[in-house]
Amino acid sequence: MRTAVIRKAQFNAAHRLFNPNWSNEKNTEVFGKCANEHYHGHNYVLEVKLTGEINPETGYVYDLKILSDLIKDEIEERFDHRNLNLDTPEFKNLIPTAENIATVIYNLLRPLLPLNMDLHIRLWETERNYVEYPC
Repeated sequence: MRTAVIRKAQFNAAHRLFNPNWSNEKNTEVFGKCANEHYHGHNYVLEVKLTGEINPETGYVYDLKILSDLIKDEIEERFDHRNLNLDTPEFKNLIPTAENIATVIYNLLRPLLPLNMDLHIRLWETERNYVEYPC
């Protein structure tokens, strides 16, 4: 029987939504205040969901302490209290939208988790806005 386990984490990061191929006016038109040249920040809430079979020997789908450590080492340490545009190679040439951040997180974690488990990322940018990958 497939069951899901979910680990919640958070990180705080600054970013700027800006397409360098566009004028400042076009960026402001598309991204609004998020194109502010002095950046802005979010308190991101991350939910990492693993779905798989319950191991009859442990009763676990996956050890949540191990998942917690992976999230801390691979995501929180990498992105927390960083300017995503300036401090992280993942967003050097990628606009750090919530959609792209969720996809990057998925791609960082996927190789570290068992392939027989489904991985799902939910990233809350604000209390009212979140993205999911894959959907």
